[in-house]
Amino acid sequence: MKPRLLEIRKGVLEKNDLLADGLRRRFHTAGVYALNWVSSPGTGKTALLEATLRRLRERGLRVAALVGDVATENDANRLARSGAPVRQIVTGGNCHLEADMIESHLTAAGWDLNGLDFLFIENVGNLVCPSSYDLGEDLRVVLLSVTEGEDKPLKYPSMFNSSDVAMITKIDLAEAVEFDRASAYANLEAVRPGLRVFETSAKTGKGVEAWVDFLVEQRASRRPQG
Repeated sequence: MKPRLLEIRKGVLEKNDLLADGLRRRFHTAGVYALNWVSSPGTGKTALLEATLRRLRERGLRVAALVGDVATENDANRLARSGAPVRQIVTGGNCHLEADMIESHLTAAGWDLNGLDFLFIENVGNLVCPSSYDLGEDLRVVLLSVTEGEDKPLKYPSMFNSSDVAMITKIDLAEAVEFDRASAYANLEAVRPGLRVFETSAKTGKGVEAWVDFLVEQRASRRPQG
């Protein structure tokens, strides 16, 4: 049965990639910069995303978020406090988001992409499955909390290798948990040489402005595609 399972998996990924390419073209045509946020559970992904949405809105930028989770709409309710339009994607057990979920929920939300500058996609908390699924994003952001251990990139190399930016979160706790910064950076470099890294704290605000500056620059540097 193994060859048959591999064939089915290949077909699923090929279909996903085609849909993701279509989404990417739609985003670029509308001038939307899309981000796919991935991490294990408990990294502070939702808290940092809420802070990011607030900062971007304060700068007059138009933002929205799709939030994936196995169950509950808790994260969407939290993100809605930022004032940005938010839609929850409940996967019902699926450990990752797929391009067709993004497409169908964008349609259901009724958002005018031409009225957005940034679309954030908060993936299901998982460092395995989401690495294989393109969602049409411009930037894949992987989060690593100081409370998780410095060897996370070595344990989940596919996710870190497929990401464009790494966020070290909860940096305000680094000293308390004896976070080995040098080791973490060495492990990130070993898995994904040259990976851009930001150190952030949603609680204190450290690093958030630099992160938002980076996002604004990235969107401005991308040429619109018709």
